[in-house]
Amino acid sequence: MASATHQLLPDDTAPATPAESVVVRFAGDSGDGMQLTGGQFTLSTALSGNDLATFPDFPAEIRAPQGTLFGVSAFQINFGSTEIETAGDAPDVLIAMNPAALKTNIDQLKPGGLVIADAGEFGDRNLAKAKYDANPLTDGSLAKWQLLAFDISALTLESVKPFGLGNKEALRCKNMWTLGLALWMFDRSRAPIIDWLKAKFAKNEVLAEANIAALNAGHAYGETAEIGGGGLGAHRLRQLHVDPAAVEPGLYRTITGAEAISLGLVAGAQLADLPMFFGGYPITPASAILHHLARLKEFHVTTFQAEDEIAAIASAIGASYAGQLGVTSSSGPGIALKGEAMGLAIMTELPLVIINSQRGGPSTGLPTKTEQSDLYQAIYGRNGDAPMPVIAACSAADCFDVAIEAVRIATQYMTPVMVLTDGYIANAAEPWKVPDMSAYAPFPVTFLDSVPDGGFLPYARDNKLARPWVKPGTPGLLHRIGGIEKAQGTGNIDYSAANHQAMTDTRKNKVLGVVVPDQQVSLGATSGRLAVVGWGSTYGPIHQAVRRALRRGQDVAHIHIRHIWPMPGNLGELLRGYDKILVPEMNTGQLKTVLRDQFLVDARPLNKVSGQPFRIFEIEEAIDAMLA
Repeated sequence: MASATHQLLPDDTAPATPAESVVVRFAGDSGDGMQLTGGQFTLSTALSGNDLATFPDFPAEIRAPQGTLFGVSAFQINFGSTEIETAGDAPDVLIAMNPAALKTNIDQLKPGGLVIADAGEFGDRNLAKAKYDANPLTDGSLAKWQLLAFDISALTLESVKPFGLGNKEALRCKNMWTLGLALWMFDRSRAPIIDWLKAKFAKNEVLAEANIAALNAGHAYGETAEIGGGGLGAHRLRQLHVDPAAVEPGLYRTITGAEAISLGLVAGAQLADLPMFFGGYPITPASAILHHLARLKEFHVTTFQAEDEIAAIASAIGASYAGQLGVTSSSGPGIALKGEAMGLAIMTELPLVIINSQRGGPSTGLPTKTEQSDLYQAIYGRNGDAPMPVIAACSAADCFDVAIEAVRIATQYMTPVMVLTDGYIANAAEPWKVPDMSAYAPFPVTFLDSVPDGGFLPYARDNKLARPWVKPGTPGLLHRIGGIEKAQGTGNIDYSAANHQAMTDTRKNKVLGVVVPDQQVSLGATSGRLAVVGWGSTYGPIHQAVRRALRRGQDVAHIHIRHIWPMPGNLGELLRGYDKILVPEMNTGQLKTVLRDQFLVDARPLNKVSGQPFRIFEIEEAIDAMLA
């Protein structure tokens, strides 16, 4: 990945040359609108044709104390003319709206990178909150970076003065002023943002025009701004052009993981020819799925915000019993509460899709940070022997296909299925090519609607070991439902040892018999010195690190597992073709342990539980160490 630092600071007489990719981070107080600013910059960047990936990073508090270090909200975007698979390692540009944002993020900025700071916020009070003894904008501590510091607050107030807003209301336009400057820097169009502002404030024309004026003022300021620092003297801020990425033709939209999984669930229900019921309870970062599905009623989607997690999954199980596709969603703490009801769905053998948007734990843990620590919970985390298929999405766009796959398995095998995403995937955005749905094979559900020859057995089995799906009230097909052990075939209560052994084995064999595709190698050879094995959102940094290692001539491959349980049938043989196996995970080594258990391979862990995604260089260093 080419560094853009030198392109940000060209000699005034030198011709500007395009950059391959740029990483920009917006950071400020949790009330400064950084997520909104980043989101709108992402919209403009997507419309410019760049490939991109984003990383929203915000505090858990609804409104953290203003100016504090733990109240900093940030939004990072990596965009370029080449394939972008992560939100980037070190930013090229840091836009810091206050001292706390600067202190929290400055050490991650590339040497020689550009700091844009709102000097108006660097007063004694805010400096003290950020634990600064002196003003970093003037004490020389930022000498290794380029610095553009000016009073954004004052410039914003000046730009909106004609609209007669109060001081507090006027300062809310500050993020639009900052966005305008960023749009100028990277040669982005203001038109889509102006259209969005007009729609957002359609009922208040004054606010719409004030925000547009702030946007235009920030854009105009870029023409005259000068940057200094880094021992290079002062230079006029220059625009940086990033060419569009080469992509295959088609209709694209920017999508988050939560949006993609919502659309995938709807698509899966349509392919199964079923109405869908979603029972959920608000929890970060899973709540967005409920919000998106609530807007899709025209696709025969019913959404229900329950009073708690247990009621949410119980209602979804009830919907599945009634003949709809039951879906529920949560994060780790809520998944724990749903555990008993998951056992009920396994015992009753009803289709159910459970979305787990993982976050840092245990307990309440890190509600707004990302982690992959629920793998054990997904595979093993229920009382009794309670097997369940588990699949994991590797990116925001991948959530669409993973959701469809979950619906297929749930309805064809009459079983609950868990889908693993995480906070990074749920909130991150990337371009998504809207698929041609005619290319997806339907898997319509067949309900048993009459008494078979020989009589009705609610726990009879087909060749997949799936039992029949019967809608309540169907004449002649009355049967018991509940969590007590079922007799083979009849479904009557049966506590006997032989029956429990047989039913436990059957439920296990049904899940192990789920047909999943063979494991492919994402990058590199199918055997060699080192395989880097991942799952979930580690895909991007692993893929980029392995790609760079291959360019250096290292013997390494990338294997990424979608079907966590049951695992692909060829996975063990594939892994044994490598001398060494490295498993990067945002946990303390859960997939590593499963691989060792299932295939007796010497998988070695690379673990990170900081609440932040892996950086490419962290995996590169581990590859070098493994091959040394």
